[in-house]
Amino acid sequence: MADRPADRAPAPGDRAPAPRPPAVVVGVGAGRGVPADEVLGLVRECLRDAGLSPLSVRELATVDAKGDEPGVVGAAARLGVPLVTYPAPELARVAVPNPSGAPLAAAGTPSVAEAAALARGGELLVAKRKSARATCAVARARPEPGPAPPPTPPFTPPPPPSPSPSPSSIPTPTPTPTKGTVITAMDLSTDTTAAGAAGGDVDLRHHGDAEVRGRDDLVDLAVNVRSDTPPSWLKQHIAASLDGLAAYPDGRAARAAVAARHGVEPERVLLTAGAAEAFVLLARALPVRRPVVVHPQFTEPEAALRDAGHTVERVLLRAADGFRLDPAAVPGDADLVVVGNPTNPTSVLHPAEGLARLARPGRVLVVDEAFMDAVPGEREALAGRVDVPGLVVLRSLTKTWGLAGLRIGYVIAAPETIRALERAQPLWPVSSPALAAAEACVAPRALAEAGHVAHRVAAERQHLVAGLRALPGVEVVGPAEGPFVLVRLAGAATVVRERLREGGFMVRRGDTFPGLGPDWMRVAVRDRPTTEAFLRALPEARPR
Repeated sequence: MADRPADRAPAPGDRAPAPRPPAVVVGVGAGRGVPADEVLGLVRECLRDAGLSPLSVRELATVDAKGDEPGVVGAAARLGVPLVTYPAPELARVAVPNPSGAPLAAAGTPSVAEAAALARGGELLVAKRKSARATCAVARARPEPGPAPPPTPPFTPPPPPSPSPSPSSIPTPTPTPTKGTVITAMDLSTDTTAAGAAGGDVDLRHHGDAEVRGRDDLVDLAVNVRSDTPPSWLKQHIAASLDGLAAYPDGRAARAAVAARHGVEPERVLLTAGAAEAFVLLARALPVRRPVVVHPQFTEPEAALRDAGHTVERVLLRAADGFRLDPAAVPGDADLVVVGNPTNPTSVLHPAEGLARLARPGRVLVVDEAFMDAVPGEREALAGRVDVPGLVVLRSLTKTWGLAGLRIGYVIAAPETIRALERAQPLWPVSSPALAAAEACVAPRALAEAGHVAHRVAAERQHLVAGLRALPGVEVVGPAEGPFVLVRLAGAATVVRERLREGGFMVRRGDTFPGLGPDWMRVAVRDRPTTEAFLRALPEARPR
């Protein structure tokens, strides 16, 4: 039977999505201690040889005895599919074309891989293949009864996974598999689909401004931007640029000023309409094969990649690990890696050298430093480093200076990368007032003021965190280093957010960040009176 066109892997340059719903079952057998990379490599080889996309995979299947094998669990999680297990006697009853005595003796079935792939019926597409410690077979599943589901079915986000006792790039599953048990992938790395910016499980285009739009009566703790207006000297500088609006924007002076601020050549700088535009340029301009986004973080990088037709793989950091990144969790063959530092919404500041270790030949390493100027001394910054291959650093000038409506940011990268991004930009993408703001915000006076602001924010954040931790049932992710904090209210955050809104406060919901859920919310750091009022309102908003 010939492959249906929708099942085939995309040809080079063809970004056609895999079929929905996925129609392929992959059966796997594994020796004790087999690494996830070996299992995953064998699976991908079988799919590739059959002309199938990994997005066609509905589930991995194996025998009960291998349901807790870390390498098998890790492979399922890396593919972003459930792991289904069957009792050995049930698999032994499945007719297989390539029986063998070894698996019969070890697992009680003549071929774990083929029997697991065919356990629910269907057609064998790839007969049993072997690696050193794993076997794999691929079958097209028998169609499910009833009408086919719509292309993008509704999805209810699952509750966050139970904390694990120690970090690992290959997890040990919490549940014990039984017959037909589905183990939801909870590994650090989870494949997702290229089904548009909705993200399948979360709305990637939901941002903090949606919480307060049209509600001037609310105290805004949802948006991570300076809440008061820009300083008077900056407003005057921007206003002075209005006399030149008859001329087309000329970004050379601002570009040179940004380059001087970071000690690099102007050829390494690209001015953009905010950092968000840079994510769109990266997604469209670079020849990416396997992009990976570290979550939870700002969702626009993944949304932009999806919009450009890419399949995005996620590395999900865990609350149990303090949302800290182990560089080993990033797949070795990822050719684009995106990570925030400090990260929105977790407020975690990753060590610069740990991030630099993610760099390797053929990989673009994107570090979003939109909030780095809120960190006193900008410690752990990578902006200006030219010794890290493939490094791309994004900066924003809208947060500290209250310029979200003006849209100004920039990229620092190797000249060849800057040229590729620049070719993808429209003409005159940054307005003259925004260019004037950029030049002013990197001047020595502005840098000194930004340093003072960072220290003030740190003091106010410490006060906010102390007040939150004094409240029962409130968990704060720490140490927080950005102008916001991430808070968990187990089983209560949704109700609390609504009651806070009724009381005049708006905080940022957490369930639109991949890797978080409805128990989470983000709170912006504000001045002392605002914080005190919020800390008084929060206990009153808790369910009794």
